[in-house]
Amino acid sequence: MAIDSVSSAADTLHARATRKAMVRLLPIMLAAYFMAYIDRTNVALAKTQLQADVGLSVTAFGLGAGIFFVSYAFLEVPGSLIMHRVGPRRWIARIALTWGALSAAMMFVQGEWSFYVLRFFLGMAEAGLYPTLMYMVTVWFSQKHRATVVGFIYLAPTVALIVGNPMGGALMEFDTALGLHGWQWMFLIEGLVTMLVGVLVWFSLPETPRDASWLTPEEAEILSARAAGDGAETGNRIKGNLKQAFARPFIVIVALIYLFNQVTNVGIVFNMPSIVEELNIHGSFLIGLVSGSSGIGATVGVLLVPVVHRRFGNEVALIGILAASTAVTAAIFLLSSSPAAQILLIAVSMVFVFGTLPLFWSVAMARMSGLVAAAGLAFINTIGLLGGFLGPYAFGLAEDATGNPSAGLYVVIASSVVGVLLTPLLARAVRGEDATGAEAPDPVSR
Repeated sequence: MAIDSVSSAADTLHARATRKAMVRLLPIMLAAYFMAYIDRTNVALAKTQLQADVGLSVTAFGLGAGIFFVSYAFLEVPGSLIMHRVGPRRWIARIALTWGALSAAMMFVQGEWSFYVLRFFLGMAEAGLYPTLMYMVTVWFSQKHRATVVGFIYLAPTVALIVGNPMGGALMEFDTALGLHGWQWMFLIEGLVTMLVGVLVWFSLPETPRDASWLTPEEAEILSARAAGDGAETGNRIKGNLKQAFARPFIVIVALIYLFNQVTNVGIVFNMPSIVEELNIHGSFLIGLVSGSSGIGATVGVLLVPVVHRRFGNEVALIGILAASTAVTAAIFLLSSSPAAQILLIAVSMVFVFGTLPLFWSVAMARMSGLVAAAGLAFINTIGLLGGFLGPYAFGLAEDATGNPSAGLYVVIASSVVGVLLTPLLARAVRGEDATGAEAPDPVSR
């Protein structure tokens, strides 16, 4: 009886501390990721004006849009290891300040090569942001709450699609004001806002529960203990050093599934405005507004799929079902001749694409901790970022070959089918990891 009473009191304390952490941390984390997503994808809205003003071809645009992810991927793991030393607060603030400045500098694009160079440096500046956010989740939250927290974090890019596209389109309506093109105004203003977010992070984001002045010592202690203790309780943390971790089939398969998910995700995001314009919708603001429908689908996905998962139970099987549903939806899009139906179908496909992500990262984070989590999550994200390069580039090649932006939906079908085929391999790898005994989790340090 006494033991039950102590356990109940600890659970109540942990629940209260978790609520505090969500209320205090998530707005800051979401603000950083929101602006990151806007600054990496706002170039999609500028595509038509850039083609007219600086002479970019469709393929050159796809290459420049995707090259962001090459430099991002190259520095993702090193950047995350640096973060493990300097702490998430300093690292996220540094990232936001430098990428905000470079995003604003996109207003100086004059041709293909300046476009490539600035996009490349923008990717370098932003490298490490997402795995740093995921690392913070492993430091602050128990496994029980991580899928929910990741789902909230994924609201940032979905809301960025809903709000950011119309906002960017509205800024582009300032075309010729003070002698600047509309796309120059968009890059300048959104870059400056990002720098302000960097200042907010520097002064407001605690790195660990023990650094948070708004937690009692008891609350900080139980948050840290529950977050670090899940590996010992569930017996499913990856053991061994970093080289052994990267060699594990589990991490490799997870990374490949994420790669093909990102081919679809980023390909659609970067080409949605072009697809909308092809459907005889004109005007920067209106194109941005209609393009935001993809964000509505993405938002539904990150909110609805975790609820379905709690009833369905099997994360891996659900990931496969969502990939198959994406392929089917894309095929129906290609068979449809109704613009309204096609816009709706893309929104539905984003339900499946974005809905996969909270499940995916929950599976990954459940089996990594400490330094392995910092580097392992970065490694997975790095491989996924190659999909961020391949998606826009493949969409651009398809559009150049056919003259139709919607031809990129064939890329969506192919990448989704590969994701389905990889799902049984993921299930086997997860069973192997869960059957392997766990070492005590690595200490979580700054």
